[in-house]
Amino acid sequence: MQPFRILIVDDHSHAREGIREILEEYKDFLIIGEGKNGEEAIKLTEELMPDIILMDIQMPVMNGLEATKRIKLKFPYVKIVMITVSDDITDLFDALKKGAQGYLLKNIQSEAWYEYLKAFALDEVPMSKEIAFQILKDFPQSTMTKEKTPLSTRELEVLQLVAKGLSNREISETLFISEHTVKSHLKNILSKLHLDNRVQLTSYAFQQGLMN
Repeated sequence: MQPFRILIVDDHSHAREGIREILEEYKDFLIIGEGKNGEEAIKLTEELMPDIILMDIQMPVMNGLEATKRIKLKFPYVKIVMITVSDDITDLFDALKKGAQGYLLKNIQSEAWYEYLKAFALDEVPMSKEIAFQILKDFPQSTMTKEKTPLSTRELEVLQLVAKGLSNREISETLFISEHTVKSHLKNILSKLHLDNRVQLTSYAFQQGLMN
């Protein structure tokens, strides 16, 4: 399998160097470029077409939130992970609403960076319970009923468990099906709903009143 192509965007040179040192230890990732602000992130994305962008939130010229919004509008298939020293749920949720699909705290262990990014690259990162709760607060449930959803009964069960923050493995154990089957259901759900990631699935589940 080809390594995942990574673009690092952070206004602090020592932070970029630290991230590079962590990821260069693993053959699964290839650092293809570095940027210092949101404008550079957009330019480098157009030039290099990374698989994943590691994006700082607070940067000069253009912050990571605005850059994420613009990049996802033009290149929706590029995955973005916000990297931050803050675990402020409001900042993280704002980033996710703008299109980011994940987040990493800069102060966690390097092994945890690898495990998270590998799972993220393979679309296996579960939604955190805190983010799910924030989505519930931000999106009042609609009057849509489960009978109107395009999903099958099993797909609806998978969607509800995703929205509750369960990982693929936890979903497979809960429903007594294989992880491969869970991934297959998720692919079908995303296709039917025209959505891109677990954040959007969670928002959809709460917005449409599909949670138990």
